[in-house]
Amino acid sequence: MDKSKVRSCDCAAQEMLSRAEADGVELSYDRYDAMQPQCGFGQLGLCCRNCAMGPCRIDPFGEGPQVGICGATAEVIAARNLLRSTCVGSAAHSDHGRDIVHALLAASRGQSEGYSIKNPEKLLAVAKEWGIATEGQDIKQIGEKLGLTALDEFGRQEGNLRFTSRAPAKLQAKWDALKVRPRGVDREVVTALHTTHMGCDNDAGSLIRSCVRAGLADGWGGSMIATELSDILFGGPAWVRSQANLGVLKADYVNVLVHGHEPTLSESIVAASQDPEIKALCEKVGAKGVQLAGICCTANEILMRHGIPIAGNYLHQELALLTGAVDLMVVDVQCVFPGLAKIAAGYHTKILSTSPKAKFAGVEHLEFNEKKALTSAKELLKAAIAAYANRKPSAVHIPEQKEDLVAGFTVENTFKMLGGRYRPSFRPLNNAIIDGRLRGVAAVIGCNTVRIQQDSAHLAMVKELVRHDVLVVQTGCSAIACGKAGLLLPEAASLYAGQGLNEICEAVGIPPVLHMGSCVDNSRILMACVEICREGGLGEDLSDLPVAGAAPEWMSEKAIAIGFYVVGSGIYTVIADPLPVLGSAEVTRILTQDLEKDFGGKFAFEVDPIKAAQLMIAHMDAKRAALGIAKMIYEPRAVETVGKPLTLANSAAAGGA
Repeated sequence: MDKSKVRSCDCAAQEMLSRAEADGVELSYDRYDAMQPQCGFGQLGLCCRNCAMGPCRIDPFGEGPQVGICGATAEVIAARNLLRSTCVGSAAHSDHGRDIVHALLAASRGQSEGYSIKNPEKLLAVAKEWGIATEGQDIKQIGEKLGLTALDEFGRQEGNLRFTSRAPAKLQAKWDALKVRPRGVDREVVTALHTTHMGCDNDAGSLIRSCVRAGLADGWGGSMIATELSDILFGGPAWVRSQANLGVLKADYVNVLVHGHEPTLSESIVAASQDPEIKALCEKVGAKGVQLAGICCTANEILMRHGIPIAGNYLHQELALLTGAVDLMVVDVQCVFPGLAKIAAGYHTKILSTSPKAKFAGVEHLEFNEKKALTSAKELLKAAIAAYANRKPSAVHIPEQKEDLVAGFTVENTFKMLGGRYRPSFRPLNNAIIDGRLRGVAAVIGCNTVRIQQDSAHLAMVKELVRHDVLVVQTGCSAIACGKAGLLLPEAASLYAGQGLNEICEAVGIPPVLHMGSCVDNSRILMACVEICREGGLGEDLSDLPVAGAAPEWMSEKAIAIGFYVVGSGIYTVIADPLPVLGSAEVTRILTQDLEKDFGGKFAFEVDPIKAAQLMIAHMDAKRAALGIAKMIYEPRAVETVGKPLTLANSAAAGGA
């Protein structure tokens, strides 16, 4: 069996996987194979290392220990472990947000090189929302006040996070009644971790509510702050055309990949790449210039704002090095493989780490200085140019695959897209749902994992949803997967969408799948749901809406935090590999049933992406029925016509006129 085809459905990835096998390069897939069989106790959530008396494990078959040494049950151990993972995920996203706040403060105080407030309109809007005085103040003064106020959101000890007031009143009331509305971001993470210490919270239901609270601190706190302040500092994203996949690399350019999650770094590199000094240095070594491209969520940040192409998602990070064409990979935080250094050593590629929070053995560290951002970025690019001089042309193998895409969708520009320049509104979207042209909206997000053929679950799920007239919104590596497959083009509507969604896409000129940014930008999706609810006609709470979320290839603890703030906001969420709790029937029941009674949202676990999509569709239909809105105008598009142009014959087969 060809391992490359089992591991990825991306043709460019398959080329690089075959090359890795031929060259004897060990990849994450090989390490996964060597790890089999994986610890079953851990997969079920039944192991505990929370004190030095252990580690303890619970026998899922009832023949061995049923409680830990301290007396902790399977329910307690599974829930505690899940809460710890939620806290890590929330901390990762929120610390990203804190870094953006520091960058805004530096720019406002004139202490940064290269940063400025590029979106004063949004600055004023958020300042007004937070009650910050703006009269008689210049933009920098307002920016400093907003930055200091945002910084207080992390350390707030009492009261509520400010952005939670954006939620519908009914949802806020639920949070308050259940005592899960977050106070400060750091406060919730620290408090939740405290409850997991040996001898603290030993009630599964209480621990899961702490998961929700820690998750909400991310979604309505750290992540929302990161997104809003990034838009203020770097400018709001705009609709852009670009490309995705390894074919965006260029043999006659200095290829620089930015990988990680911090836009403060990548924005500076974009600016530095246009510097005349850098261009002149490229010419000296025989290169035509710098070709920037991104991996993972940094890729989404610079795509959304600058149209910089994407080299790939999470599982492309090793494969990109195998092209022999990458001169420099700049990494900051999150989702970076420690194994990259070993692969890079076999090529000319230089890897530089830049964050004090993430250093890697065998990798040179060149710490990024926000106050000297452009100078730091130019140093990085000079290292790339020096590496280019050592490139071996015979070792270069760049796959041809690259696909056009359209990205840059936000709540603000979606208003204009739907309602026009002079009548910006979500009313056309709401009307399309109410009238039965659109079934609903689905957020398909998350990572890649070696446990599932790369991209296959994302693509299968999205195609199943759009053929049922579901508008899909995406962030993160899931959005990149669909970009590589051509689903982020307006033309994709005629190939994959049901007749109702296709008509809307043709009328407005949008893809059936909207790219909304990096993984912290799931807060954009939350706000889109708020605006749909606010527009009227589809209920008074997010839990009333015919919407659903999914993470079909999740792997990181950030995905767990996202899941909890989405469910805690009232939205049904399907994930593939079950959360590691199946060893406890009680915790599984709480997640998949009881949460809905409290919040209106719940989890479902389903590995099969088609079945998972059908669960989401059934949920939307149930919500439509509860709202008493019209039945769908068209039948779902026939499976056999998906991927084929909507000719007159195919249109009829799909239920069209």
